[in-house]
Amino acid sequence: MQLTRREAMQATAAVTTAVAVAPPATAGPLLRRTSAAGHITGHLTGAHAVVAALKQQGVGCVFGIPGAQGNELWDAFKTAGLHYLLVTHEFSAAAMADGYARSTGCPGVIAVVPGPGLTNSLTGLGEALLDSIPVVALVGDVGNGKKNFPFQVHCLDQAALLRPVTKNVLCVDRVDQIPCVIQQAFAEAQSGEPGPVGVVIPYNLLIDAAHFHVGPPDAPTVAWDEAAVQRALGVLAMKGRVGIYAGQGCMNASTQLQAVAEMLQAPVATSISGKGAMPETHPLSVGWGYGPQGTETAEVMFGEIDLLLAVGVKFSEVATAYYSNPKPKRVIHVDANPANLGRVLTTDVCVTADAGLFFDRVLGCEAVRRPADGKLAGRIAKLRCRDREVKFYAKCGVDPLALILALRRNLCDTAQLFVDVCLAEHLAAEHYTAPAPRTYFCPTDNQAMGWSIPAALGAQAAQPGRCVVTLTGDGCFLMSAIETSTAARAGLPVKFFILDNQSYRYMQELQKPAYHQTTATILARLDYAALAQGFGLAYQEINAGCGLDESIQAALNHPGPVLVRVVTDYGDRKIRWIEAVRKKYTKELSMAQKSRFAARLGGRALDFKPDIND
Repeated sequence: MQLTRREAMQATAAVTTAVAVAPPATAGPLLRRTSAAGHITGHLTGAHAVVAALKQQGVGCVFGIPGAQGNELWDAFKTAGLHYLLVTHEFSAAAMADGYARSTGCPGVIAVVPGPGLTNSLTGLGEALLDSIPVVALVGDVGNGKKNFPFQVHCLDQAALLRPVTKNVLCVDRVDQIPCVIQQAFAEAQSGEPGPVGVVIPYNLLIDAAHFHVGPPDAPTVAWDEAAVQRALGVLAMKGRVGIYAGQGCMNASTQLQAVAEMLQAPVATSISGKGAMPETHPLSVGWGYGPQGTETAEVMFGEIDLLLAVGVKFSEVATAYYSNPKPKRVIHVDANPANLGRVLTTDVCVTADAGLFFDRVLGCEAVRRPADGKLAGRIAKLRCRDREVKFYAKCGVDPLALILALRRNLCDTAQLFVDVCLAEHLAAEHYTAPAPRTYFCPTDNQAMGWSIPAALGAQAAQPGRCVVTLTGDGCFLMSAIETSTAARAGLPVKFFILDNQSYRYMQELQKPAYHQTTATILARLDYAALAQGFGLAYQEINAGCGLDESIQAALNHPGPVLVRVVTDYGDRKIRWIEAVRKKYTKELSMAQKSRFAARLGGRALDFKPDIND
């Protein structure tokens, strides 16, 4: 059965706005302004048909780099007044579109040339796919038709390259297909479990022309399993304590999620990518995770539940710390993608449904309501207060946890924090309080290092007046550091906080206990001040002698982009996520594997030589 999401949010208001393609002054009769609200009408080139379709979708910015097969399209962007942002690398284009989408809830768009432009973007598209982020990738292709010769430049199989990192690949064969194909791409990127969709357009079709009369896109449909919803409501009506585990699929249903939690008197934990879907300032929020990797509050409260209601979440390896989450007595799993249901935990009821629509049905069923528990909020508050009793370990630098807590104190509730793949990502997930949906972001399931810098730029381009901050390790910084020059060039006032300890600290934390040594983890010493000056950024340094609050405020108050080097010392801190993964991984080793590890460690302990060059 297919339902429209409240008639697809009243026919998706953003889509039904009037669309116009403004012709250049010298275009003559070829390019004509659209004549009907929401319609693409007139004799247009393929490039201008692309722009018309993007404007019809309400696209605010396109990220990418022009090239020989894309110059016609980029000229159309400029001529028609569609905002674009030139990047330094196509990985960044994909990550920017990802950040744009996470920040706004609307699909991000990239435009890249075939061959190396596309291959450079694949890592970012893979992150969007595994993290369920809607992105539309406009990919050029070599020319098609009788006039085009073999062995053209960039003559790779673009569609084949895209398939592993997208939900679908749509190939345009004729110029008159362009608007409808782009409409389909946006619909598929947002339907069910969101994700990236590729659109491959041969470059000769961008300069060809056709007559168009294309109406607005249809309202998206939403999968719905009424029988499963009824079974879930029956289970929810049973006696017992409920805990809600909310993922990114709940991000657009935060209000309903809070109401359901109050109705069920249920503590709410989130996945990493779901942080903020339940504001972590709410009395029923217990933070992220609910196993040994998450907050201690979540672990304690979920240890007492009888029924787990998991909504919009996949139980992925990173979010569960190598599948460390315990299984409660009963489980209801709700997700828009039926392929995600019941894959990790044995599940009593699997429900294919949109999170918001499912919550609405729960709120309409009085049989599931629990009596008010006057002690629940107070108990959670007491446990969360205990979570905040932390110890700092740094001796020759700044403890990353101290920085994370200081950022939370000084950032406003609408600020957006982008955290990269560094050891501090687990500290931030546990200790940074996300006060609202779409305020905290981390690359979760592809763990693409260097993601946070371009993703933050995409978010800042989408919402210029909003405070946007990155927290990045020095290893991740090296992956995309040059993109900070884009911030300076485009006047995007992102604040880049770089945790500098000249090492892949994350890998050291994983390697040393297992091997009694570290390998290939030492990084070069950088002159961050000179780098900032060269890229046109303001520069600030925070070390052990600096006041954190004053230093952070100084960076936030600067009107432009700021590169902040934080001299970092993790000390001997134990991190719950790391410890949970290590325990679960060790438990699943065979006896022969454990013996080999033990023998190697024993031999190295007897003949230990300290790493000098790593």
